[in-house]
Amino acid sequence: MDTAAIILSAELASLTTAILLVVGLPIAYWLVRSRWRLKFLVEAVVALPLVLPPTVLGFYLLVGLGPHSPAGRAYQAVVGEPFPFSFGGLLLASVLYSLPFAVQPFTAALAGVDRRLVEAAHTLGVSRASTFLWVTLPLAWPGVLAGAVLTFAHTLGEFGVVLMVGGNIPGRTRTLSVAIFDHVEALEYGAAHRTAGLLLAVSFLVLALVYALQRRPFLRWNDR
Repeated sequence: MDTAAIILSAELASLTTAILLVVGLPIAYWLVRSRWRLKFLVEAVVALPLVLPPTVLGFYLLVGLGPHSPAGRAYQAVVGEPFPFSFGGLLLASVLYSLPFAVQPFTAALAGVDRRLVEAAHTLGVSRASTFLWVTLPLAWPGVLAGAVLTFAHTLGEFGVVLMVGGNIPGRTRTLSVAIFDHVEALEYGAAHRTAGLLLAVSFLVLALVYALQRRPFLRWNDR
């Protein structure tokens, strides 16, 4: 089994999950609380990677952030390396591609928090930020955790956008899904079985955890 691909995939999935926890929660909170009549446009943009082929997303990222574009040159000046065939490029592409897998569960969890508890905190003079951190977030934690777990697993198994943006550089951009593709192309079915079996086991455990978190006793403990 390709140890370097396992380490790289785990690192990519962990960083993507951490970034989407920081970025996705404010987006989800805004989607829940906003009364803007054009909010559906933001919801459509967030959900777009669910229906957009990963090769299309990867292609436009390469066009928009390639070394010949102004945005690409600015990216290289800030990061210190070009966007294509780099771990930073993989990370940015993974964050965009996994965005709905984080934001949608976050939104559902935050929307399920009893508004009366939030309003009670406000009447006691608690700030919006403190209310979110100490009231809303603890009540929504099962859904937030489910979104984080789904994000991790989805990133771990990414293929199309990873191959488009990062290529197949061992130890740098070669992830588990790309390693499986290589093994099958080389007719190394034993190695492909081992790597695919690892992803299958992780996927099953992730789904079992998500469904366990969605059970009523976990999500509605605050109704007691």
